[in-house]
This record gives sequence, structure tokens and C-alpha cells, in this order.
Amino acid sequence: MLALVASASLTVKLVMALLLVASMMSWWFIFIKLFAVKRATQLAQEFEQTFWNGADLQLLFERFSPERSGELERIFEAGFREFMKFKKQPHTDATMMTESARRAMRAAYQREMDSLESHLSFLATVGSVSPYVGLFGTVWGIMNAFRGLANVAQATLSHVAPGIAEALIATAMGLFAAIPAVVAYNRYTADIDRLANRYESFIEEFSNILQRQANQK
Repeated sequence: MLALVASASLTVKLVMALLLVASMMSWWFIFIKLFAVKRATQLAQEFEQTFWNGADLQLLFERFSPERSGELERIFEAGFREFMKFKKQPHTDATMMTESARRAMRAAYQREMDSLESHLSFLATVGSVSPYVGLFGTVWGIMNAFRGLANVAQATLSHVAPGIAEALIATAMGLFAAIPAVVAYNRYTADIDRLANRYESFIEEFSNILQRQANQK
């Protein structure tokens, strides 16, 4: 295999190097997203369990720590901070208080989703483009292999087989880079969509709680 790569043309070698770099970067992002999504799911579950077990909202807010908090807890903190800011003001409309807190939570939600979805576009690009890049290397290698037959009096399979074998490595590397990236992209997209639905449900339910507290002001 190494001998075939070493004997390939410069263009095919460049294609292989590009695919190798893309594959290594995609695997790096795959592991980063694996731990990020797993951590986000675990922290969301822990916070929801604490929140819905009747924990005091003020105590939850006071013990908030940006370093140890998860995405859902940061959404809660943004909404409750905005709510308390309006609550301290006299003669504040209850609907205005709730809507302001909801907007703050939606803004925090967007920031958290942007963070969770980072690098997914790279995986999608690698998954869709790598096979075509590998195919380009293969076509170029096969073209060079057949051009080499121009100076051969009698063409046989033994003359073109090494060149074709070298070229096909590029296609194999393209698939090697693309398949894990596509699988990871689909998996993480589904996981992040579930987290997004979880966050949106919490925003609506927490907004209802804040609405009731605002009416009791």
C-alpha cells in the first residue's frame, strides 16, 4: 500500500494528503462533539431533576456557576435574572416581565445551540465532498496510466494495473474520510435536535411559572 502511494503522481499524492488531513480533522471533531453532546445531555437531566423536584428558584439562581453549569442551567439563569430585574421595579406589568424573561431565555438558547452545532457543518462538508475529491484523484491517476501506454508497442493489463491500483487508493481514502463524517453528522444532528426540543419545552414551562409569580406580585 505504501509503495503504491509513493509511486503515485504528484496530483494524486496531493489529493491523498488533502483527504488524510480532512479525515484526521473530522475524527477530531467527532470526538469533541461526542463528549460535548454527552455532557450537555447529562447536565440537562441533572438540572431538570433538581428543578422539577421543587427546588427554590432563588437558591438555584444564587448557586449558579458559569464554569460548572450546563446549557439548560444557563438558559434558566438568563431568564430568571431578567425576571428579577423587572420584578424589583415598581408598577411593572406582569406580561412585560414574562415576555422579557422569555426573550432573554431565547437569546441564551440561540447561543447554546450555536455552540452545540459548531463543527457539524465541517462534518457535513467532508461527508459530501470527500468521495468526489477521491474520485478526482482516481480519474487523474487512471488518465496518467493510460497516457503511459502511448509509448508501449503492445499494451497489456500489466502495464496499466499498477497505475489504476494507485489511483483507486484515492477513492478508498475519500470513502474512508466521508463515511464516518456522514454517520457522525446524522447522529449528532439527531441528538442536538432532541436537546433543542428539551430546551424549548423548558423555556415554555418555565415561562408559565414566571407568569404565575408575576401575577402574584
